[in-house]
Amino acid sequence: MYEKEKEQIIVCGIEVLNHQLIALSGGNMSLRVGDGEFLVTPSAMRYEQMKPEDIVLVSGTGEVLEGERRPSSDMAALLYVFKHKPEVNALIHTHQPYATAVGLVEECLPACMVTLINTNHTDVPVAPFTISSDEGMGKLYVEWCGSGNSVILANHGVLTGGKSLADALENAVYLEESAKAYLAARAVGKVKLLTKEEIAAEDTPRGNYGQ
Repeated sequence: MYEKEKEQIIVCGIEVLNHQLIALSGGNMSLRVGDGEFLVTPSAMRYEQMKPEDIVLVSGTGEVLEGERRPSSDMAALLYVFKHKPEVNALIHTHQPYATAVGLVEECLPACMVTLINTNHTDVPVAPFTISSDEGMGKLYVEWCGSGNSVILANHGVLTGGKSLADALENAVYLEESAKAYLAARAVGKVKLLTKEEIAAEDTPRGNYGQ
């Protein structure tokens, strides 16, 4: 079942790997596919080695419906997000280094670049630390993401969501780009931040971008 969607998850995993948002088998991808059904990447498996049959189909309670692999150890957290945020159809969890580094020194990543504003619409908060492989990561995402779609998990990584895998990937990539620029600026001087009015103006659709 859902062969096309399984292929999309694998392609997304390779993209995340190519953008250096993860290393080896770190992180995970998940996707809402039906009425109470979700696809989740397998635990501790390299993305470039995955085949469609390795992607696990689970129910909203975590029951494995299809697949021989063990689903991601973060499955409980992912399912918590899907349950409490019906507008989210895809989740990407990474350990992307620059955004994670921001979480080691700041309370949030300010909406300081247009790409971050266009994708997340606001500052990206740094949620408190919680142990991995626990539902707590999902609870923190729901509690902290606010009007945005990304959360930096203190001393851990990032969880970002979207209406589709493409949206979630775009959010993660531009978050890392902005974190890298922010840290570079912070290392040499005071960061020039945008006003709330400037952020709102940038976040206003103008109908001239995209196909």
